[in-house]
Amino acid sequence: LKIKIHKFHNGGIMKPTLKYGILIGILCSVWTYIMGIFNWYMDPALQFLFWVVVIIQLVVLVVGLKKTANENTYGQQVWAGTLMSIIGSIIIFATSLIFTTLIFPNYFMELQEMHRQILLESGKSSDEIEMLINQMSLTQTPFLQALFGMFGTIVTGLIISLILRGIFKKKA
Repeated sequence: LKIKIHKFHNGGIMKPTLKYGILIGILCSVWTYIMGIFNWYMDPALQFLFWVVVIIQLVVLVVGLKKTANENTYGQQVWAGTLMSIIGSIIIFATSLIFTTLIFPNYFMELQEMHRQILLESGKSSDEIEMLINQMSLTQTPFLQALFGMFGTIVTGLIISLILRGIFKKKA
């Protein structure tokens, strides 16, 4: 047990875990800012591009877990991928707060206006639209959205790590 703990903290698993965790956080955050800078988040036809963050996380986890596959047991490998995602999620949480409070302070109002227009075009009544917008606004706060992003990153990382560990088996 001491050898495994020493290996984990002495650069064995921790170095790539930290490196790829930071990479997940930075790359996903950069993509979010690209979505904001180009106003893609306000275009209903382009909103699906937000999900590129999952592809980014998947690619970084594939590369990161390949680096540690030969040294780790199944559990260690799943933990490494999950820890990469936890590290990335901390960065994502912080940059999301900055995104919605400082850089794009009207982000939620602009999303509501876009959704209002979509609902109007779909034939909803004014009362229905206001009720739906009010319901959406309950979770559209900088803190909650950052928390959802953090939680989503961790859960996605755990699921991807479970799958990838089965693919990148420890060589005997």
